Amino acid sequence: MTALLKISPATSEISLSGLAGVLDLTGAMYLADEGVLLVADLHFEKGSSFARRGMMLPPYDTRETLKALKRAVSHFDPRAVIALGDSFHDIGGPDRLGEEERASLAGLQSGRDWIWVTGNHDHTLPTAIGGEVVETMILGPLTLRHEPEAGSQAEVAGHLHPVGKVVMRGRSTRRRCFLTDGARCIMPALGAYAGGLNACDDAFEPLFPGGFMAHLIGSERIFAITRAMLCRD
Repeated sequence: MTALLKISPATSEISLSGLAGVLDLTGAMYLADEGVLLVADLHFEKGSSFARRGMMLPPYDTRETLKALKRAVSHFDPRAVIALGDSFHDIGGPDRLGEEERASLAGLQSGRDWIWVTGNHDHTLPTAIGGEVVETMILGPLTLRHEPEAGSQAEVAGHLHPVGKVVMRGRSTRRRCFLTDGARCIMPALGAYAGGLNACDDAFEPLFPGGFMAHLIGSERIFAITRAMLCRD
């Protein structure tokens, strides 16, 4: 199985409900058995959404997020990309995409299936953005959705934007991370302006009653950290 995976120093392998997964520095996960790349919480056009409310941020978040997405797509060359909700920061986000960003997205979609799972920020999406729009979907043993649901089901979800904080030798580091117990995986947010929720937050407790492993995204590699090593903010 390992021979089928596109492993590099910037990726890490996991097993998720019997499927081989590769975690990438971008925050994407590649399921080699299915040829599918999973991403979550792109939050395209968050900067322009804030600007409409008078909060002026540099308007380059969508461009930077697309660059990260392109790196993952170029590396794994998946047959399909599935975006797990909140791909746009609001339902008006697709209409605010610039011509360059729209062309970049179309280029990434070309030659492969593209599926948008709806989220709480983008519960409806126009057909003009390309691809297929669904609320949830089943992929092998996994349920793919935006908001995770407590229970015994195997799932991959986003929504919570997990980050892990560790303190070593008196220095603290706070990084985006994947959380998994081997059956469920909560994806990190890939969006440039997405922010994050500490993995020690009570929101994660019902999802991982038996504990989890956090895979922290470093600058050059991914680090597997036990729940006991993580710190609250």
